[in-house]
Amino acid sequence: MVPPVSVSQLRSSATVNLMTAAAALGLGRTKAYELAKQDQFPCRVIRIGDTYRIPTAGLLELLGVSPEEPR
Repeated sequence: MVPPVSVSQLRSSATVNLMTAAAALGLGRTKAYELAKQDQFPCRVIRIGDTYRIPTAGLLELLGVSPEEPR
């Protein structure tokens, strides 16, 4: 099981791996990879060889969270 992901963890990196994005969205491993392979993942996916990276700005937007910490 993937541990929960906090907004501050997401904000700390320009991209996250597929499993981190899946955990933030409440998706399991199998469903996340299935959606990514079918170009149906709910936000942008960058594929580098066998690796999937998710830009955190788009993921945060999908979650309804500002990419920057409120001041």
